[in-house]
Amino acid sequence: MKIFSWLVRREFWENRAIWIIPPVIGAALTLATLFGRVDVNGVILSMNRRTAVSALMLFGFGMIFFLVMNVYATWYLLDCLYAERKDRSILFWKSLPVSDTATVLAKLFTALIAIPLVYFVAADLSTLLMAFVVSVRGRNAIAASLWSADLWLQLQALWLYLILTTAIWYLPIAGWLIAVSAWARRAVMLWSVLTPLGLCLLERWFFGTHLLGSLLLDRTFDYTSHAFRDLPGGGVWVTLATDGDWLAAPGGIWRVFDPIGFLASPATWIGSVVGALFVVAAIQLRIRRTE
Repeated sequence: MKIFSWLVRREFWENRAIWIIPPVIGAALTLATLFGRVDVNGVILSMNRRTAVSALMLFGFGMIFFLVMNVYATWYLLDCLYAERKDRSILFWKSLPVSDTATVLAKLFTALIAIPLVYFVAADLSTLLMAFVVSVRGRNAIAASLWSADLWLQLQALWLYLILTTAIWYLPIAGWLIAVSAWARRAVMLWSVLTPLGLCLLERWFFGTHLLGSLLLDRTFDYTSHAFRDLPGGGVWVTLATDGDWLAAPGGIWRVFDPIGFLASPATWIGSVVGALFVVAAIQLRIRRTE
């Protein structure tokens, strides 16, 4: 365990962008909130709707971090094993008494858990600053509702739920990316995209089906339907109407979590097995590559 923790620390030392990008994003968004336009004084809503609006504001602020995190984690997975072969540092790391299995798993853990946690902390602190700025500048009921204890607890629960469930759901994609990073000699981004695209085209030409393409699309974009429940008319959604625009917001995040359904889904377990196979392939490739 001590060796594993040092391997994760090594990733933070070698990839400074892990802990530099989140504060930069937070500073930029805080400045935008500080000097941008905050105009919610004319909106009159009930208590439930004010809470929903506040939740949307905080959630939207955090989603910016979440989207940037996904882009960076994808790049990190593609580069983590390729870069050490490119600069020949793999020769030094292989001379240490650290197994290839521990190295690959540490990099996978960094991408799926450590990096999201860093962005979670940065998003949390930045959201606190944003809420403070909005409450000072707005001075209205919506600004005051930003400081609801239950709302902040829901936000923390949402982040942690996202980290855990996305780590499981996107394991096959992460495994594929890290396997490509261990295998490709150059152009890792092209190999990671063109290979599945080529397989989809071959399936279409020879069999006239698109099963692989459907599976890839579902794995990439169908996460929310497995991890969250949608109960139309069941009180999950609060409908907002301001200036003729209609918007639906969660009435309570607790009611949309679906951990049992997520873990019971065959797609979750099949994806986990496929992801584990890709990770094993990445480990074997790192053992055998001798650049």
